[in-house]
Amino acid sequence: MSHLAPVDLPPVLALLPDAAVTKHLSRGIQAGLELPPQVALGRACVPYDVQTAQRRRTEPVRTLLDETMRRFADDRFSADGWLAPRLHATLRMTRAEAADTRLWNHLAMIVAPDYVVWRHKGAAKAESPGIATAARFCGPHYTQTFSRLWWAAELFRNGDDYTPVATACRIQDVLNTTMRLDVIDHRPTAQAMIRVIGDLLDSGVARPGDHVNAFSSAVNAAGSTLMYEVLAPDIDPDVDELLDWIEAGDREVVDWERLPEGPSDGRVKPAAVDALLPLFEKLQSEAPLRERRSVKESEAADVSVPAPRAPGVVLSKPSDFA
Repeated sequence: MSHLAPVDLPPVLALLPDAAVTKHLSRGIQAGLELPPQVALGRACVPYDVQTAQRRRTEPVRTLLDETMRRFADDRFSADGWLAPRLHATLRMTRAEAADTRLWNHLAMIVAPDYVVWRHKGAAKAESPGIATAARFCGPHYTQTFSRLWWAAELFRNGDDYTPVATACRIQDVLNTTMRLDVIDHRPTAQAMIRVIGDLLDSGVARPGDHVNAFSSAVNAAGSTLMYEVLAPDIDPDVDELLDWIEAGDREVVDWERLPEGPSDGRVKPAAVDALLPLFEKLQSEAPLRERRSVKESEAADVSVPAPRAPGVVLSKPSDFA
């Protein structure tokens, strides 16, 4: 690997507070020129209880990340769609557990800081090397390197089917913008939006990111989650099936050559998605494109260009999913 990788990994993941990341994260770490201080960070960690720790082994995650960097050595931007469902199936947990940012801090700073740099390091400049922004190590659920992928898989999977996740990860604007919206927590809305976005990308439209951002803002501004629930009622996920799937994670190895299976907690009814499609297709065709930021600004941020937020749009926080 071109970036420094940790040598002595802890056997299980733990919880690393945000304050510890802020204290120890340096530009050298962000550039991949030095490793985070493992001993100091380890002292700041809060361990999981014994039962949970059994489901938080480090080795399967680290092996998966090494394989990702090997497979996508020449195209790191395409890694998200392959990794997201496999990370989700490897780190099996409830939404409440995934909302704890300390888990993702530990993964980014202690287990795989080299992956963060590999995936998100920006272009080098004459006066300084490229870096991965601080939010990629410790940031909101739609920005942090690993949290964004786990939540993309969780919010866009259709029960045990991860196929829609691959579509969601085809363009960064879905993760950067669409995934922030409150309405995405309504499963038929998420599935209908991915259907429209997939068709949009397949059409070969110019500036697809701008279209995705405009469409996402239009969907969020057009109606509340309650409105979409009336138009397209959803069934409650089967919690017992989810918990069984989580517990089975200790005994199952994620297949790298085919999509894994998610929890069989219930798929969205096709009729619910079909009920929303005409409205969403109309919103997509009529959504005004926003003025893009300059290319220079976009590259510096290492993200796709998000559209300005529409009036009344409220962005979700990880705690909203608990």
